[in-house]
Amino acid sequence: MSAHPTTPQRSEHGDAAAGARLEIAGLRARPTAEVVVIGGGINGIATFRDLALQGVDVVLVERDDFVSGASSASSHMIHGGIRYLENGEFRLVRESVEERNGLIRIAPHYVKPLQTTVPIYSTFSGILSAPLRFLTHRRGRATERGAALIKTGLTIYDAFSRDGGAVPRHAFHGRRRSLAELPALDPAVKYTATYYDASMHDPERLALDVLFDGLAAGPHARAANHLGAVGLGADGVRVRDGLTGEEFDIAADVVVNASGPWTDLTNAGLGRPSTFMGGTKGSHIVLDHPELLAATAGREIFFEHEDGRIVLIYPLKGRVMVGTTDLEHDMREPAVCTEDEVDYFFDLIAHVFPTIRVERSQIVYRFSGVRPLPRHDDTQPGFVSRDYRIERAEVSERPGTTLLSLVGGKWTTFRALAEHLSDEVLELIGRDRLRSTKGLAIGGGAGYPTTDDARRVWLASHGDEVGRDRAAQLLERYGTRAEAFLAAIEGERDAPLEHHPDYTRLEIAWLLRNERVVHLPDLVLRRTSIAFTGTLSAPLLDELADAAARVLAWSVERRAQEVAATRSLLADRHGVRLRDLAPAA
Repeated sequence: MSAHPTTPQRSEHGDAAAGARLEIAGLRARPTAEVVVIGGGINGIATFRDLALQGVDVVLVERDDFVSGASSASSHMIHGGIRYLENGEFRLVRESVEERNGLIRIAPHYVKPLQTTVPIYSTFSGILSAPLRFLTHRRGRATERGAALIKTGLTIYDAFSRDGGAVPRHAFHGRRRSLAELPALDPAVKYTATYYDASMHDPERLALDVLFDGLAAGPHARAANHLGAVGLGADGVRVRDGLTGEEFDIAADVVVNASGPWTDLTNAGLGRPSTFMGGTKGSHIVLDHPELLAATAGREIFFEHEDGRIVLIYPLKGRVMVGTTDLEHDMREPAVCTEDEVDYFFDLIAHVFPTIRVERSQIVYRFSGVRPLPRHDDTQPGFVSRDYRIERAEVSERPGTTLLSLVGGKWTTFRALAEHLSDEVLELIGRDRLRSTKGLAIGGGAGYPTTDDARRVWLASHGDEVGRDRAAQLLERYGTRAEAFLAAIEGERDAPLEHHPDYTRLEIAWLLRNERVVHLPDLVLRRTSIAFTGTLSAPLLDELADAAARVLAWSVERRAQEVAATRSLLADRHGVRLRDLAPAA
């Protein structure tokens, strides 16, 4: 998708015209580091942050944009993984629950308790088959889990949350109470179980906060997007600039391959073929459907379908997200949400809310990604471990250099995973850990007002310039990082975008200047929620392209390339068809 650059021009914001390119220039000038981390998903970014906080000279490289791969295709949940109990992964469940509770505290701007309801249609179903699944990790004929089995699982699940109760305990209700709370629910339901996990309403922005925390540690921490690792040899890691195609080497003592489901492909590109990975594809759709949104009553509906796959119907940003699938996938092919998967999702909605009709015209966005699961051969996808491990190999061409490959990992445990991975790196380079990231606030979670009184104080002290409603919007969007934006625009006149009044012109310019935007999709898909919520229009796309051209000094030709590439990406990967966007003028 990368467009070829034209001659750089000076923009109204001076050095902002170079954007993220300045970091690549800095890497060329000093192409050495103690550690190079390959992969700008959440686990690579979190490892980068952890190492940076230990004072390690660390470089992070990402071939596309930060958080543009598997980490951007999640179910937007931070969860303990109640289903992992059936796999016998008690260590992972305990760690996941502890990390979930910890993230609610250290990233309260993006991670919040999520009320989750499970519709249940029987009392004792699954009691006999569950132990067999536990022992063999193989699924026979799918058997619905009944109330007794779910109650047992939730009781164990609650037992892992004994650290002060970051979320409430679970509750069971019979049919009458269940239908009173959720009137559109299938009247055949016998019970509902309601428990709490956590929502992550802006995963891309949370990951960016983790990244900026690492960069703020000092000049020893450097990160570049659209810079791919393409080889490994005597001179270090060979990287290629995604804009210019130019290549150079970065020497390092340790190379960490944290490229998620692409780990084997990355290793092959480094000349170290591996067969560690066996990821499965998960797709989602986003619906603009007020009736379905109201039917959820603000809670996630979570259940296991008759085919054994997990299903979620999740209110998010005024829309309803529905997922997910669990299908084998070839990483050499792009992951896309297919029409068969859409049909599957519609069947699921009808199963839970039989009176609510859903049509394809109500889909505003589709997305699909591949879970970075380990190779699992004949194990059923639902029983593949969600835990992680680290594989180590020496680089013969460069004595003293070690390649570490991360296998597995999930959003919920990114902080703990990064600490474990960093500890292994620190051992290799002979450094001591200076601090733990446990309990350390992330980005805009630092000083975030978590009580009504604290929120009122924050809004009162930051709303004079822009008004309290706007300050509240910025606090929700960026946490306390909104303070940096408010300071940057103090005394300047701002105005809403013409075609999206929830964003302003100075806000978009601030994102372009400060958040490593290189291509237009970086802004549309990850720095904002515009595409996800289905609020992108042809005029808005042009308005955003104009803003990017001004700030990043794009030529007329570059701007046109970016708009065309964005249209193609939206159509091919996200179901936003070209006919939905009028031709550009």
